[in-house]
Amino acid sequence: MNSLHTTIPASSSQITLTMSPRIRRSAFYEASVREGVTHFTVYNKMLMPISFGNLEAELHRLMHGVAMWDVAVERQVEVSGPDADRLVQHLSARDLSKMTAGQGKYVAMCDYQGRLLNDPVLLKLSDRYWFSLADSDMLLWVRAVAGEGQFDVNVCEPDVSPLAVQGPRAEDVVARLFGEQIRAIKYFGCIETDLQGIPLVLCRSGWSKQGGFELFLRDASKGDQLWELVKAAGQEYGIGPGAPNHIERVESGLLSWGGDTTPDSNPFEANMGKYVDVDTAVNYIGKAALQKVVADGPARLFVGLILDGTAPSAWPLIERVPVSANGNVVGTMSAVVYSPRLGRTIGLAQINRQAVEAGGRLEVHAPNGVQGAVLSALPFA
Repeated sequence: MNSLHTTIPASSSQITLTMSPRIRRSAFYEASVREGVTHFTVYNKMLMPISFGNLEAELHRLMHGVAMWDVAVERQVEVSGPDADRLVQHLSARDLSKMTAGQGKYVAMCDYQGRLLNDPVLLKLSDRYWFSLADSDMLLWVRAVAGEGQFDVNVCEPDVSPLAVQGPRAEDVVARLFGEQIRAIKYFGCIETDLQGIPLVLCRSGWSKQGGFELFLRDASKGDQLWELVKAAGQEYGIGPGAPNHIERVESGLLSWGGDTTPDSNPFEANMGKYVDVDTAVNYIGKAALQKVVADGPARLFVGLILDGTAPSAWPLIERVPVSANGNVVGTMSAVVYSPRLGRTIGLAQINRQAVEAGGRLEVHAPNGVQGAVLSALPFA
């Protein structure tokens, strides 16, 4: 894998991704190459590893042991200054009035029409906030809102590169690195600390349901050093490289903003309703529109599908595919995979609420042919 061109498989052909300054490498890029990365995608204008050549082994480590992931593509928008509390609340469709330093919350960031712009984890640190982002240009949005509202803040993208440690033995690895006291950190809790002089924020978080931590590296020049420290601490537990796992994320019903959502999706159509506060005194962008969605009911729902046939490949879909009922298109499927745990082919879809409420059989127009399907609650049991 050279510095100019990266070749990746796409359907039956080979596509070459030509690198440029617009596509950045992460602080852990060299470590990922040493570990044998075989597949990348582009996320937040950065190269993101998605496989090291053995998807089955990567899934097994995540489900039964411990895996380490380069998720530096999970970029941060930092807000600090006298009006930081007020701006962050204005941008978040959730009541943050009781949020304290060292705490994180999953939030919806919406526009004035209630459309979901991003679904970050918001971290409140001692003197600033980080929006830990999915794949979209939220730095531009936050700066525009801050400027238009004349908020006295500083908004930037800091030098922060998350490294995830995930799986049932992740806590043991992190305790070996930082001490037994980390076991008391609550979900989305975070602490500012260092590891052998490497500055970072440690947070109990990660894009899986298997438990773990993210080490938010605050000096990109230390990426290689941090990777090797984590790798050494995890040897006893069989640690190995991986990436956010397609099978586990579908089984868990984890939302992929921009993949499972469309540009006009609102949080209630993305299964984020319990993280949106409409009956609250605090105000935020999109509140009136979201109150109307609650009153009328969402037009679509984010649901699971159990398909009759096989998954088209081991990889995510290239594009959403139609889902129909009685010959009429009622939604789209955005992800499909064979689940070894369930012994079934399962998928994620946005389906018209009336079709979900009616139940019954559906047809998925998958790349490998039309397949019958039934609805399933999320996460898959």
